[in-house]
Amino acid sequence: MAEPVNNLIDLLLNENIKGLKPYESARRLFSGAGNKQQAWLNANESPFANEYDIDAQRFNRYPDCQPPAVIDAYARYAGIDSDQLLVSRGADEGIELLIRAFCTPGKDSVLICPPTYGMYAISAETCDVGIERAPLNADFSLDVAAIKAFKGKVNLVFICSPNNPTGTSVDKNQLLEVIEHFADSAIVVIDEAYIEFDRDNSWATQLNQYPNIAILRTLSKAFALAGLRCGFTLAQAPIIQALMKVIAPYPIPEPVAQIAAQALGQNGLATLAQQVGVLNAEKAELKKALMAFNDIALVGDDKANFILFRTPQKSALMAHLVANGILIRDQSKQVNLDNCLRITVGSPEQNKQLLSEISRFFTLQTSTQEA
Repeated sequence: MAEPVNNLIDLLLNENIKGLKPYESARRLFSGAGNKQQAWLNANESPFANEYDIDAQRFNRYPDCQPPAVIDAYARYAGIDSDQLLVSRGADEGIELLIRAFCTPGKDSVLICPPTYGMYAISAETCDVGIERAPLNADFSLDVAAIKAFKGKVNLVFICSPNNPTGTSVDKNQLLEVIEHFADSAIVVIDEAYIEFDRDNSWATQLNQYPNIAILRTLSKAFALAGLRCGFTLAQAPIIQALMKVIAPYPIPEPVAQIAAQALGQNGLATLAQQVGVLNAEKAELKKALMAFNDIALVGDDKANFILFRTPQKSALMAHLVANGILIRDQSKQVNLDNCLRITVGSPEQNKQLLSEISRFFTLQTSTQEA
């Protein structure tokens, strides 16, 4: 029976989907690791797990499409109006909604600036939308001239700031130049997933000035709620209204809404501030320690909750860490990131374990070479 079923799948499968490769998420890459792994430092998750209360009284009812308690709380947090906000299943869904709403399959294109977050390209490919590229400069700043050359050729311009995986923030003057250049032709999508680590560079308070920007946010990083899958798109009302036409009728489960509202309350925001402070302090200590290794060179900047570095012993170091229960992320396939690894800032205990294993690796390498 398997063969006829496979033939049917081959016959019906969307031609655009056949050649696609799924996004290599942290969990997919190490799906068999299970609980044996001691330190997950490869997905830019928070090491903290916070407690929340759940009320099951409404579990028998379909949830609100846009839960008012979540919308109003996040609008207050971001300093915007409630009609300038949409909550979705993670910022990843926000990416897809923007592409579906503003790009015609087989006709339109988006622009990305690699090295950057992989889901912009994956979502575009899945929707049969073209992908143009304007790679970042050697210092990971925007190549503004290259970006501006795509005016009239793309409907969306994706810019990640702070950028994953380089940890760099986009210069505000550069970004303003891009926004104004595409004012009458494209929406500039500013991905602020890591903005809690670089709050002074947010564009949220400038939404009213620029009708062609959309901002992506998430609770997955600094809020320590990656398992919740809750993200936000911030934009002027006409963009939000367009996204409402393509979003699923019940995107936010009731338990998710309850937890998100608590995370955005007074106590939740106090916890956020305290934990971001801890992570920033740990990040500074990690950077200092990594710089002491001769074969490690820090790459990019530290405006997020991760550190990117380059080492000629990338593969061997990665294998050593995995073998000893520490998972980090290989970024060497991305443009201009040869031999680069990315470390998520973990708990003090995890960071200590990481540095201990890196030190042990280089000590073993030296011993082998001397022998």
